[in-house]
Amino acid sequence: MYKTILVPIAYEAGHDAKAELAAAQKLAAPGASITLLHVMDPVPFFAIDYMPEGYRDELVQAIRADLQRQADKLQDGQVVVIEGDAAREILDWAQGNAVDCIVLATHRSDTSLYGSTAARVVRYAPCAVHLLR
Repeated sequence: MYKTILVPIAYEAGHDAKAELAAAQKLAAPGASITLLHVMDPVPFFAIDYMPEGYRDELVQAIRADLQRQADKLQDGQVVVIEGDAAREILDWAQGNAVDCIVLATHRSDTSLYGSTAARVVRYAPCAVHLLR
């Protein structure tokens, strides 16, 4: 059982985080905290001028609200939305917040074992990692 669990949530077509959330709840010790983390990709420099004003703030608010609805169903659920490279940010957040378990979906639909983000997290995580296919 783990005391501090991190569940990175990707927003992509056809993905539902129910499996990750269920696994996190099963792995949680009594009184554990579960943090739902979404890492937003940075907007490419060349595209910034084409984006509507305020779109990023609205997107962050919508993602945060959706994650909060999911976190409200968890014991001590928390929400974090940050920007950067997904694997690097997951690893940095886990390291900086004394996470003892990361529950992560593999997000791979081809014949590879798991995706590049999951591969990097598994390889460099400072804690246990539970992958879900």
